[in-house]
Amino acid sequence: MVSVNVCLNSSMLNTPSPLFLTPLFHTLTMLPNTAKPPKLSSSSSHSLSVSAVPTKVDTTVKIAEIEEPKNFDFKVYMLHKAHTVNQALDATIALRDPEKIHKAMRYSLLAGGKRVRPILCIAACELVGGDQAAAIPAACATEMIHTMSLIHDDLPCMDNDDLRRGKPTNHKVFGEDVAVLAGDALLAFAFEHVAMATEGVSPTRVVRAIGELAKSIGGDGLVAGQIVDLDSEGASNVGLERLEFIHLHKTAALLEAAVVLGAIMGGGSDEEIEKLRKFARCIGLLFQVVDDILDVTKSSEELGKTAGKDLVADKVTYPKLLGIHESKEFAEKLLQEAKEQLFGFDPQKAAPLVALADYIAYRQN
Repeated sequence: MVSVNVCLNSSMLNTPSPLFLTPLFHTLTMLPNTAKPPKLSSSSSHSLSVSAVPTKVDTTVKIAEIEEPKNFDFKVYMLHKAHTVNQALDATIALRDPEKIHKAMRYSLLAGGKRVRPILCIAACELVGGDQAAAIPAACATEMIHTMSLIHDDLPCMDNDDLRRGKPTNHKVFGEDVAVLAGDALLAFAFEHVAMATEGVSPTRVVRAIGELAKSIGGDGLVAGQIVDLDSEGASNVGLERLEFIHLHKTAALLEAAVVLGAIMGGGSDEEIEKLRKFARCIGLLFQVVDDILDVTKSSEELGKTAGKDLVADKVTYPKLLGIHESKEFAEKLLQEAKEQLFGFDPQKAAPLVALADYIAYRQN
């Protein structure tokens, strides 16, 4: 796949079409996470209003199925893996002194959630021939960091949200000061846990995994996406390139790390790791496109978090730039691109990742 430079002008954006989305996404999937965010362009004044979007839009992504083995039960798989992850998280963050901080950590960490990131980590490990046990510490670490990002994202100085996973956000229960410290503690412990609890994996691979995890959340990863997102609030000239930079870093980077860590811990080759990296980058961006659609088509009760908050904050989203229909078409392309990265792997072992990609595309909350 060859990278191409794409210049989006206002005439292209005024007639949104999946034809221009393909080269743009191909360019971005080939970019390293250190890519600089595109500058705000004064030449594009296009924006699509979503204030009149009906609340009963079908958010299902239609795509030709890549067949899964008939004996694979995705629901059973997810329940089993989520139970394993939940048990490991419960045991890892025990309630101990100082009690207040550990209560706050456990409150958000054990509040439920889909456990998509740790399950992706385990599935990638098993896909390349590794054992689940080798990936559990890394899987837990990705969930700890994801939880940290949610705690901090919900703070009044960031997104100022009161609801997360159907419950009051951490700072609403414990106060802003404790919420900040709970997030900090989860972040620090995630790295300690990978370093100290991983067994049966060479030190070289463990160090490589820690490096991948750190890069995914720092100034070249999640934080980069978050700061550009904050700087873009209220701006009327944010284009697709800048929007995709935000979400490839803010959302996709940690999903990518989860998959890559699993492949590293499972003993995957460099070629296998890079194929899975591309898979993860696709589903990471897919996750955000679907999230943007759900934010304007579902209620707070259905989502388990505050609906429509991006509109209130005047944030640029895919539906706002492209409209609902074109956003769904882009999601379709991302899903297909993700699945293509799994060709060549054992279909039986790849089944969980194929199903997880479909789950991300079809989810309703």
